[in-house]
Amino acid sequence: MLNLKKFLPFILILGLLPALLNAQATQPSREELEHRKKELQKEIDEANEALKVTKKSTRESLGQLRALRDKITLRTRLINNINEEINFINGDINSAYRDIKTLEKDLDTLKSQYAQLVVYAYKNRSTYDMLNFIFSSQTFNDAIKRYQYLKQYRDYRRRQADNILETQVLLNKKIENLRDQKDKRAGTLKTEQEQRNILETDKKEKDQVLTQLKGREQELVADINKNKKDAQKVQVAIQVVIRREIEAARKQAEEEALAKRKALEEKKRREEAARKAAAAAAAAAKANAANDAVADKPDKPERPAETPSKPAPAPTPPPAEVEKPARVENVLEATPEALALSESFESNRGKLPWPVTSGNIIGHFGRQQHAVMERITVENDGIIIGTNKGAAVRAIFQGEVRKVVIIPGGGALVIIRHGQYFTNYVRLQTVNVKTGDKVNTGQVIGTAGTNELENQGEVELQIYKGVAKQNPESWIRRK
Repeated sequence: MLNLKKFLPFILILGLLPALLNAQATQPSREELEHRKKELQKEIDEANEALKVTKKSTRESLGQLRALRDKITLRTRLINNINEEINFINGDINSAYRDIKTLEKDLDTLKSQYAQLVVYAYKNRSTYDMLNFIFSSQTFNDAIKRYQYLKQYRDYRRRQADNILETQVLLNKKIENLRDQKDKRAGTLKTEQEQRNILETDKKEKDQVLTQLKGREQELVADINKNKKDAQKVQVAIQVVIRREIEAARKQAEEEALAKRKALEEKKRREEAARKAAAAAAAAAKANAANDAVADKPDKPERPAETPSKPAPAPTPPPAEVEKPARVENVLEATPEALALSESFESNRGKLPWPVTSGNIIGHFGRQQHAVMERITVENDGIIIGTNKGAAVRAIFQGEVRKVVIIPGGGALVIIRHGQYFTNYVRLQTVNVKTGDKVNTGQVIGTAGTNELENQGEVELQIYKGVAKQNPESWIRRK
């Protein structure tokens, strides 16, 4: 029977090996950490700029709270990134320590061996002894071998001395590298501590803003109710437009189908009439030919007239092959142009541009918990993007403007159709397009509205597939 205790360590190693390999594979490289650090610092700078804008208001706002929370999240990720960098540096330091110990041990060995060579050379330093060693050989070949031995011995001593010098230089470089790594770790640790201090300051400021906002609960609730009413008005307008587009497309498709059916029936009727006329003409021609033959031969008994044979039916054309549709049939894609536009829109999923040049998402799609009042949730039909006041709003894809709606107290709404898809731009302050206009990707369609409480510009982007809401974050490209 096998002794399992003897093989237990190997079994444990084999069991942990996949996990160790996966951990090593997922560990970011130095270049990735450095790139991530730069990106995080860039996002922190953008959050600082957003915070500066919101601080221009005389009162605390949700924008300040969001900016502070974003800063805290980003700075926490930055600190984690710095800690991973410190782990890399610690690994380099440990490796440098091991290399130094190995080199010191090798240097001691080389010095010890060289000392023995020096002692031996000192004891046999006499030229007479060397000559005596050579000329005491029994044969000439033996003398040559002894001479070569002495020469190799001198070369060996020289190489040992060179090895000692090279090892000493390498050791000095390793010691210098270790010193640099320690200085780098000290600087990184200092940076990490500075970031932690800033993080604590941001947390205190966030708590202070949160406390002051909670004292304005009635005002915030009134703003939530207003936004909810405006959102309902927007939804009603969007649903009316989309259902009207669907109904118009259905009627157009039915009319085209009816026209095609009538044209086909008329074609069949004309073909049947032509066939009957051709058959009648053929029968008459045959009867005339038979009468002429009887008149030319009177002596022969009359033969009963032959019944004209029925003409052969026209060959039935083979049924046309029906291609299977590549996608689910949709009335909004009844025309080739609409289908091509839908497919092009879908192919750009995750690559569509933002509707504004600069900005960040301050309201995500779907049901979200309120930033201040934990018991209240808000429902967003799209994403709300905070931007500069009066910033230009652009179409994210080519299409046709199907409606421009003014929401009293909620700004303007522009609805653009892209086949079976609709992009809706809500909370616009001004509009540059009208119903029926063809727009291109990136074309300015208006300007962003202003949220006085947030003291910044805002625009809401909604995307619909038919009447179904889509999450715009999965369609626009990531920053």
